[in-house]
Amino acid sequence: MKRKNIHRATFILAGIYNICWGLWVSIDPNWLFRFAQMELPNYPEIFVCVGMVVGLYGIVYLEIARKPERGFILALVGFVGKVLGPIGIFYYIYLGKWTFSALIMNLTNDFIWLLPFALYLFDAFPFFKKDLKGEL
Repeated sequence: MKRKNIHRATFILAGIYNICWGLWVSIDPNWLFRFAQMELPNYPEIFVCVGMVVGLYGIVYLEIARKPERGFILALVGFVGKVLGPIGIFYYIYLGKWTFSALIMNLTNDFIWLLPFALYLFDAFPFFKKDLKGEL
């Protein structure tokens, strides 16, 4: 696989980052709302669930790093989330429900990973096609 070591490093970093972010949000679910000077939610448990999901993505990313030739679908799901997350937050900023400062979450969770994930998907696609044909 082209750039295999770069892809491994990317997904190791993404995995560690996501696990740490998920733990942090589970411990302090209101941090983003305080940082972005937004009203604290009535049900911070919902953001704890977001932290749990993001943390679990970290485990998925570590699996991609372990076997990059077999991670296309898993990485595609992560990539789609990194595209949809910013779309969602921009929508809520447009509606006036979230502040522009809340984008810090998307900067670190989404934007910085878009290019490395896209590059990985490009490099991993031939392996995905081979796997579909039973050649892997």
